[in-house]
Amino acid sequence: MLIDRDPAHAFVPYPAVELAHAAEGPLAGLSFAVKDLFDVTGYPTGGGNPHVLALSGIKTRTAPTVQRLLDSGARFVGKTYTDELAFSMNGINAHFGAPINGGAPERITGGSSSGSAAAVSNGLVDFALGTDTGGSVRCPANHCGLFGLRPTHGRISLENCLDLAPSFDSCGFFARDAGTFARVGDVLLGIDTAPLPAHVRMLYPEDGWGLLEDIVCDALKPALDRIEALFGKAAFMQMAPKGFDRNYWAFRYIQGREAWQTDGDMIERHGLALGPGVRDRFAWSKQVTDTQVEESEAIRSEVTAVLSHVLGEDGVMVLPTMPDIAPLLSTDEAGLEDYRNNAIKLLCLAGLSGFPQLSMPLATRLGAPLGISLLGPAGSDRSLIAMAQKIASAA
Repeated sequence: MLIDRDPAHAFVPYPAVELAHAAEGPLAGLSFAVKDLFDVTGYPTGGGNPHVLALSGIKTRTAPTVQRLLDSGARFVGKTYTDELAFSMNGINAHFGAPINGGAPERITGGSSSGSAAAVSNGLVDFALGTDTGGSVRCPANHCGLFGLRPTHGRISLENCLDLAPSFDSCGFFARDAGTFARVGDVLLGIDTAPLPAHVRMLYPEDGWGLLEDIVCDALKPALDRIEALFGKAAFMQMAPKGFDRNYWAFRYIQGREAWQTDGDMIERHGLALGPGVRDRFAWSKQVTDTQVEESEAIRSEVTAVLSHVLGEDGVMVLPTMPDIAPLLSTDEAGLEDYRNNAIKLLCLAGLSGFPQLSMPLATRLGAPLGISLLGPAGSDRSLIAMAQKIASAA
């Protein structure tokens, strides 16, 4: 890492290797960190696991997305911790520990982009790259009080980045403020293929909000009111008209099959010692059947078609990012798994559809950050960021 101290335990302590960056550009003056799934010249790629780190070697090519940031004037500071093989949502790595949540130090950061969220929330960098398969940008954004985007699937390159479940994997990013977030989005996203019109149609998924306890809804109510004051009253709709369990299992089965296809051979060949939760999820993934995947793919196609119809070209869904604030660091593994499973019911809609979802740090509860999200049509990412800027400036 290229900073003297890391009080947030956000950075993998690799020997410092400076990367050249443009002297001028749209991101000049900004510093950034990179989740340790992306290749960076002069560094290994550890993926949150000692075996993967040992197998990596020093990389001689920088991932194109990282290079784009360098070419735009941003300064690379270091590589950040990730949950093991990116297959967790807790931010607690059995081998390397837990980064510190800058928004609520007594609570987990969330994962798997834990170190990136910690680096930004503790003010160590201006922005950071993460990845989001099942919620690994949106979850830490909620927990740490950050803006975080899961973009339209495939919109930002994941070349030279470790896979987990490729049909869900996406490259996202974090920032503390909407202005910096928009500058990064301008560089990484390009032009929207489906820009939202000046007047959007807001949608309120009452079943999604119904997953929350009343006290959490009450905490988010001022943020919802602010959004509706700017963009109009949200019309009621259902985000899971055939039930959340159906979507949840479709996501889990596809993710599990792809995760085992990606890492199963390595896990068995080298006898990877996996931490709790991650070990269990890979063992479960190995057992996913062809029939379960086939049925789940049909559900994914149906969910995508229905959501595309509901959103049309002008619809934006406003929904809770997560079921609640981050769990306490003292929460046991069973409690963390329960929280994760409840969260997937909210998070899997963007995953199954591939549509963009942006989490905004607009609320708190018990002194901890709480996020609210905008979910729009495929290709509307920068329009969502523009909405977030407007919402943030109205505070």
